[in-house]
Amino acid sequence: MASIPLYKTQELKIYNSITGQKETFTPLTEGNVGMYVCGPTVYSNVHLGNCRTFISFDLVFRYLKHLGYKVRYVRNITDAGHLESDADEGEDKVSKKARIEQLEPMEIVQRYTLDFHNILAKFNNIPPSIEPTATGHIVEQIEIIKTILDKGFAYEANGSVYFDVKKFNETNHYGKLSGRNIEELIANTRELTAQSDKKNPQDFALWKKAEPQHIMRWPSPWSDGFPGWHLECTVMSTKYLGEQFDIHGGGMDLKFPHHECEIAQGEAATGQSPVNYWMHANMLTLNGKKMSKSTGNIISPAEIFSGDNSILSKAFAPTVARFFMLQAHYRSVLDFSSDALEASEKGFIRLMEALETLKSIKASEVTNGFDITKWVDNCYDAMNDDFNSPILIANLFEAVKFINTLKEEKASISKEDLTTLTEHLNTFVFDVLGLVNLNEASSDTSDKLSGTVELLIKLRAEARANKDFATGDKIRDELLALGIQLKDGREGTTFTVN
Repeated sequence: MASIPLYKTQELKIYNSITGQKETFTPLTEGNVGMYVCGPTVYSNVHLGNCRTFISFDLVFRYLKHLGYKVRYVRNITDAGHLESDADEGEDKVSKKARIEQLEPMEIVQRYTLDFHNILAKFNNIPPSIEPTATGHIVEQIEIIKTILDKGFAYEANGSVYFDVKKFNETNHYGKLSGRNIEELIANTRELTAQSDKKNPQDFALWKKAEPQHIMRWPSPWSDGFPGWHLECTVMSTKYLGEQFDIHGGGMDLKFPHHECEIAQGEAATGQSPVNYWMHANMLTLNGKKMSKSTGNIISPAEIFSGDNSILSKAFAPTVARFFMLQAHYRSVLDFSSDALEASEKGFIRLMEALETLKSIKASEVTNGFDITKWVDNCYDAMNDDFNSPILIANLFEAVKFINTLKEEKASISKEDLTTLTEHLNTFVFDVLGLVNLNEASSDTSDKLSGTVELLIKLRAEARANKDFATGDKIRDELLALGIQLKDGREGTTFTVN
């Protein structure tokens, strides 16, 4: 008999940015969740603050899957159309980097997309179900612009197409996500420059005519140009999740204008609001100040892992940095510092040691000193309360305390409770929080290394038996260059790693 999925017994509440309150999560289709998260603009190495956002939504993805939902998680790659200014001015960020480095724009895109994937893999993020690119959806973007124009919510000017915010606001509410009043926005903005094609400063580009020097351009009914940044997400989210879907996530900095514009575009094109639950992850500060390249108050994920920086006292493993980030709620500001990371590392080690200790605990007749059922409920209550990872972690350390009293034989645990505790502790630590046991990871790597070297020793022996001494010597010499020394003896060939 099939077991009942957990989502039927667990009431998950999500803080919805558009209503400003926690709401019981009810997906549009029972058992299925559609989630879209704004991905990176790939013109530079991924920012640590962005990593926090993606780790936060990895937690959401993991927990929804744990509850038994079938989740389609879409996270885009912006590889065109993101201009330097929110006012639709300046260069395309990817094109600018390509011009500076004298490379093709797609070389820039490839380099930084690979970096992004590599860093998130180190943080043990699960890849999304679909990862579409803006340049892969130009046709769909042109089609939605036609629809918005036909419905009277956009206008063409000199080869560019702009969304008419004032017209839209006559029948809809532009500003409902960020809490901004359009009349106040209009009253408080500067006059348009003589060069601008916009009717109002609040209007935003759906399509921009490319200047002669602009590298990335596509033909359209209006001009050779490129799509607006906000439009990309509207197209990619609705193509893969439908005109209405469950969750849209991103960093707090995207609330206005990016997500506000997405809502307007969706409502203008389809007549309905595209998203039921808006979620926003908060920012990361460094030593109490905003991260900034210009002030030098910045650190990259790679610098944290290597220790090659002037901000932290030492190198920290990616899973320790992940653990540190999950010790704060995703909606709260988190300050990154050497002291805070060191404290997290100590906590992480305690947690891993307790999991190791649990393997050698002997069961008794009864459990004494800990209510396992209540502890499991508390863990779920934490995660059901808007993915409250710090409260979940506090509960995990309650279990750590109990495990240490079991080790000292000051408490006892029944066989059934020992199984329950072990299963749930492993589930919450590894499956939900996505942490990695460094000891097991290094032992797994060591086993793979041994297996690979043994295979090469076997191939070398076969080559020598066939009198192919050149291949045998090449295997030995190339392994030596990697720090692996082969030793031939009477019992066969062994190896040491230097």
